[in-house]
Amino acid sequence: MPNRELMIDGIKPSELVRLDDLEAYALAGRPIVFAVGEAEVLAEFSKSGKVLLVEIAVVEQGGEGVLPVLIGTIERAALAREFSAIEWSVLARNCSTPNPKLMRVLEKIGFEVRQFDSGAESYWQRRSTNDSLLRRASR
Repeated sequence: MPNRELMIDGIKPSELVRLDDLEAYALAGRPIVFAVGEAEVLAEFSKSGKVLLVEIAVVEQGGEGVLPVLIGTIERAALAREFSAIEWSVLARNCSTPNPKLMRVLEKIGFEVRQFDSGAESYWQRRSTNDSLLRRASR
């Protein structure tokens, strides 16, 4: 069976990156839910100066390919909109059933564990838009 391109809310990632109103929708200052293939993602996007802040709270029914599509699309969108960096926060450590494979992947591409004052933990990373996480994973 040929690989099919994962869509984000029914839109090809290459098309989504070019949408004129993407910033107005994604940077609305509230969490949003969207589909990546069969997965449902709960995330919040905001900005601080030229830094895109990405908080991924939940990925339900995620399978192979969801994380690379999500990361690649966010990186391309940030670069196209001239953000200088992306600050990632992935709340994967606080799930009722943490996914050990996801945690290994995040650690492999350089995420570190950060603890909030509440005691909750997340995977965190700040990376220049010139340094792709996907390139880093392939090394």
